[in-house]
Amino acid sequence: MGKEESPQITRRVTRLSSSTAVTSNEVETEKMTKPYKPTLNDFVFGGEQLSFNDLLSSFPVRGNQIRELLRLLGPVNSPMLPLFVYGDPSTGKTSTILQIFRYLNRPFVYASCRTCYSLQILFESVLNQLLLHKKNAANGYSSTKRCVKPSDFVNFLREDLTSVIEKLRSLKKLGSNKSAEKPNGNMLYLIFDNLELIREWDKSSSALPFMFNLYDVLKMHEVGLIFISNTSPDTYYSNMGYTEHVPVYFPEYTEDDLRQILMRNQANRKLYSSFLDVVLRPFCRTTRRVDELSTAFSPLFRKYCEPLSDLASVPNEEMKRRLFSHFKPHIAPSLNEIFWVPSKSSTEAEINKDTRQKGSTRKSEVSDHFAQIDFHMSTSAKYLLISAFLASRNPATLDASLFDSTGGSDSRKRKRKASEKSMEQKEVAEQELLMKGPGTFPLERLLAIFQCITSAADSLDEEEHENDVLRVGGDCGLMSDVLLQLSSLCNANFIIKGGSCPLEGSTRYRSTVSEDLALKVARSLKFPLPNYLYRR
Repeated sequence: MGKEESPQITRRVTRLSSSTAVTSNEVETEKMTKPYKPTLNDFVFGGEQLSFNDLLSSFPVRGNQIRELLRLLGPVNSPMLPLFVYGDPSTGKTSTILQIFRYLNRPFVYASCRTCYSLQILFESVLNQLLLHKKNAANGYSSTKRCVKPSDFVNFLREDLTSVIEKLRSLKKLGSNKSAEKPNGNMLYLIFDNLELIREWDKSSSALPFMFNLYDVLKMHEVGLIFISNTSPDTYYSNMGYTEHVPVYFPEYTEDDLRQILMRNQANRKLYSSFLDVVLRPFCRTTRRVDELSTAFSPLFRKYCEPLSDLASVPNEEMKRRLFSHFKPHIAPSLNEIFWVPSKSSTEAEINKDTRQKGSTRKSEVSDHFAQIDFHMSTSAKYLLISAFLASRNPATLDASLFDSTGGSDSRKRKRKASEKSMEQKEVAEQELLMKGPGTFPLERLLAIFQCITSAADSLDEEEHENDVLRVGGDCGLMSDVLLQLSSLCNANFIIKGGSCPLEGSTRYRSTVSEDLALKVARSLKFPLPNYLYRR
């Protein structure tokens, strides 16, 4: 079992170090004759041993959560209650937990509900890892056990866990297991990530209660359960009794937190700090996701440094003003690009603009003047604002007829000549509607209208070949977090929460924007809002 006799290489580390002493032909021959066989060492994270200071420096703003998780995990082989780690997307939940297990060097099995997109795949993925089974061409890329029913999964899981725990105990008796390659302890942890996705592919709504009852069903103190979710425990309410999970909350990053995270591993920290002084605050109003911000800031920082000949120079106040004047025109366009909303290329738009007639150009300039708004708003937020306005002004019973594939039903109706009595009734109804004000609507209706109008905008762009219209929807779709946009609009008082419905049990919203503002926002998108607005 010595390290010098048969070095073990885990699945979570690169195998480059093992092939440095042989040629490429020998490596290919060895791969064909001796395929890699997983061992018990594959249950640990692998790689170099991580110190506690390195763990804290890897997550500079998650020190409290790291200490709390280490306290709940406890010493080696200590029983624990199930943990429920939750927080907004891209707040470091999964990365923090995996690095903690790298620091502790404890064995675990990780399964994500995003890659395991059904209950059967989730069950078989856990069982395959416990049995050290890897799908390949030799076994036909099949699982070691077929598992469809939760009852079968419990039986297989208890059997496989018992076998793995016994092997870990025997490994501990054979020698010291304090090296980075061997598991530390004989307690095994099951980590289930993206737990909220189970509700999308579980029609019977029985999988979540089963997962939460797994601790009580197994009754194995040598097994720890950790659930990771983007939603709070309140969204998983069930009338079935089970052992209450210990919640660990990862709060949303603040602007100072994002600055500390983005400043890590920067060659010229002062130069990048001056760059963040310009872009971080406006982008934080749109999104606080680290993955989106880092993706958006990478090309912007290169644009910011274009006037510099030496990237190692320390910027002074005069240099900062010069860099800002060069970079300022690129800030507003990049705020929309963070959501990957595709549009016509600027070169194509300029060519087509030059070929327009003078009359159409003058008409376009007038319409652009009336379409200007006094504040910046991303394209997805504009469509969400229009969706909220339509949901508040239109009756819910007419959604099917207004948001059809033809783009509204007003243009297809044959209007009769209105009598005086009907005109009076119409005026009275409009006055009553005006006195009642905008109505409330649930979140589901808002998202449905949002999807309909973005799809309609995409079809209008293809039919009319308007170069200034952003294509939203269609095959590519929006990559933004709509719930984050809704939260931003609520904070800006464009949309307010109108209380919860006692029958539905969900929060209802109400739009506060006027019709003039909604029309102005629609004009900026070249969106035909009157076609979707119900008139009595």
